[in-house]
Amino acid sequence: MTDAPLFQPGDVLDGFHFVERLHDGGMSEIWKVTREDMSPPAALKAPKIRGDEASAVVSLEMEQMILPLLHGPHAPRFIASGDFARKPYIAMELIAGESLLRKVDALPLPVDEVAAIGRGVAQALASLHGQNVLHLDVKPSNIIRRADGVYALIDFGLSRHAHLPDLLAEEFCVPFGTAPYLAPEQVLRDRSDPRSDIFALGVTLYYLLTGERPFGYPHSHAQLARRLWRDPEPPRALRPDCPPWLQEAILHCLEPEAENRYASAAQLLLDLAAPEQIALTARAEKLNADSWLTARRRWWALKLAPTRYPQDLAARRANTPIVMAAVDFSGGVAATDVLRAHARKVMTATPDARLACVTVIPRQRMGETGGHVRRLIELRRWAESLNLPEAQTTAHVLEADDPAKSLLDFARETHVDHILLFASAPAFDESALGPVAHRVATQATCAVTLLRRPRRGAEAETTEPREGLGL
Repeated sequence: MTDAPLFQPGDVLDGFHFVERLHDGGMSEIWKVTREDMSPPAALKAPKIRGDEASAVVSLEMEQMILPLLHGPHAPRFIASGDFARKPYIAMELIAGESLLRKVDALPLPVDEVAAIGRGVAQALASLHGQNVLHLDVKPSNIIRRADGVYALIDFGLSRHAHLPDLLAEEFCVPFGTAPYLAPEQVLRDRSDPRSDIFALGVTLYYLLTGERPFGYPHSHAQLARRLWRDPEPPRALRPDCPPWLQEAILHCLEPEAENRYASAAQLLLDLAAPEQIALTARAEKLNADSWLTARRRWWALKLAPTRYPQDLAARRANTPIVMAAVDFSGGVAATDVLRAHARKVMTATPDARLACVTVIPRQRMGETGGHVRRLIELRRWAESLNLPEAQTTAHVLEADDPAKSLLDFARETHVDHILLFASAPAFDESALGPVAHRVATQATCAVTLLRRPRRGAEAETTEPREGLGL
C-alpha cells in the first residue's frame, strides 16, 4: 500500500504553489513549486513524518542547517525553509540538467564519458569539502550535470558539516547511506572522513564503466561489512577496453582502508585532468580480486585495529594540499633553480601534498606545431629533477594569450591551495593587463608565495605566503 501524497497540485504553502510531484522517496517527497516573486520554479522537499520515521525529520533538519551555508554551482541554491511547528520543508533551486540516474539504462558508458564524469564530480566534491561539508550519499541519482556542463550534488539530508552538530550520529546507532555506495568507515559509523565520498565516487565510476556494482546490492549488515576486507573484481575483468590508468584511478578510490585511497578529491581531480600522467601501480594490471589470504589479513588487521577516531576535516585539508609551481623558463636557470628549491622544501614538509608543475606558452597559431610538446618535455624534466615520487607530481602546459588569467583559472578549477611563483615573469611581465606575478598574487583565492632571484652571497629571498584578494 502506497502512502497518500503529502500535497496535491494547486496546494499553497508559505506562498509556494505546488505544480507537480517530481520524486516520491522513502523519506521525503520533492515537488516543483512556483512563487509570485520567484522565477524560475523551485524544488520543495518535505519529509514523510511517520511514528517510526524519526530519521526523516533529522535528515531534513541537517539539510536545513547545511544548505544555506553552501555557495557555488556544485550544490542547489537555498531559498527558504519551513518550521517544524507548522509544516517542515526546504525550498531550493530546481537544477536544470540531467541526472546520472538517466544514464543507467545505457550502461556501460564510453571510457571518455566515465572519465569526464569523474572529473566533474571530483571537482564538485573538492568544492564541498573546501566548505567543510561531507556529502556521504554520493550516487547517480544525487548527481546532476547542469546545462553548462558543471556537476552538482543534491540531497544533503545525510551530509555532515564540520562546524555543526552531527544529529544523525548523535541520535541513531546505525550506518546511514545507500548500501552499494557506502564506504567501509561509514559501515563502522564513522561519518567524519572526506575519503568516504571518494569511495562512493569510485563505486559510481565502476558502475558507469562496467554496468555492475563493485559490491553488489547488500541486504544485510554481514554482506555490507565484507567491503571492509574484500576488494572488488577489477574493472578490466569486466570491461577489457578499460585503459590501465582508469582502472588505477577507480581502484585507488575503492581501497578498503581509507589511508590507501586518494588523499583528497582535489588530488583525484588532478589525476583525471591529466590521465596520461597517472602513476600506474599493480592496481592498473589486476584482472582478479585480491587473494583470500590478503582478505584474511585485512580481516585480522581490522579486528586488531585501534579505535577509529573522527577526522578533523580542516587538518586533513591542511595536510593534503595541491601546490602549484608556476615555472617560467624564460627567467633563466637561476629563477627555475630558486623555484625548484622552494618547491622541494614545501613538498618535503607536507608528504601528502600533490605538486602541479605549470607553465604557460603563447596560444599556438594555425599551422604551428611542436611547441606544446617540446615545452611539456622540458617541464617534465624539471619536475623529475625534484626527485619526488612519480605519483606526487604532474606537468601541465597551458596555451594562453593572457598568462596570469590562465594560471588563475587553472588554480581555481583544480582547487590549488598554494601557488609558488617567481616575482617577475620576463616572458610576459609587460602584458597589457599588468605583470603576471602581481595579478596572481592579488587575485588568487589561495595562498601565494612570491620568490625572488638570490642576491650574491645570499639565500633566495621569498615573501611570506599571502592570501589572494579574490577574483
